[in-house]
Amino acid sequence: MSRTHAELFERYEREKEGYGPALGLRVHRALSWLKRAEQEGNATSAEDPDAQFIFLWIAFNAAYATDIAEDYFSSEQETFRSFLEKLLKLDRDRRLSDLVWRQFTGPIRELLKNRYVFRDFWLSHKGTLAADAWLPRFEAANRSALDALAANDTLKLLGTVLARIYTLRNQLVHGGSTWHSSVNREQVRDCARFMAALVPVIIEIMMYNPQTLWGDAVYPVVAD
Repeated sequence: MSRTHAELFERYEREKEGYGPALGLRVHRALSWLKRAEQEGNATSAEDPDAQFIFLWIAFNAAYATDIAEDYFSSEQETFRSFLEKLLKLDRDRRLSDLVWRQFTGPIRELLKNRYVFRDFWLSHKGTLAADAWLPRFEAANRSALDALAANDTLKLLGTVLARIYTLRNQLVHGGSTWHSSVNREQVRDCARFMAALVPVIIEIMMYNPQTLWGDAVYPVVAD
């Protein structure tokens, strides 16, 4: 079970002097958005899954602190992978693996089958790719993800899941979806539930490892 904001914040208050400014700022920001996300529901029943998902993504972004432009999709995915690889090496209790292989196996399989969170589907739809180009890519990507499932490759599968969730993030943040729409609601709920479980685990792993080089936070606090 993932920690709540209150549990993590209590620990942050006890230990923050030992974090250093970069990690301290990341954790402080991530916790603030996690708190706001919790106000929209919980991991099993979100009153406003759109808002909950967006707040959870901001918390995730605050933790890994990337500032890559939308045009650099490949670089964004590499940033995800590097961050996840570091987290998995530090995750001594294997909580990330538990999320993937025990708690969310079913929802992950459903998410992988959903074409609306596959980036190339939308590229074909708008003409950037040939109209029939997305489907073989979708099938190949899903075969690769299923191979990762069979091989218990947590890094590869989690990276694939976050790439799909990132597409949903783009739809919502860039105005490509109607708030509280009746269309494609299940993917928003599933992604919100998954992020509600994932983000606290990420924050806690970072808090457990204050001596790890996490890098400077983007948009540092600047005093007048």
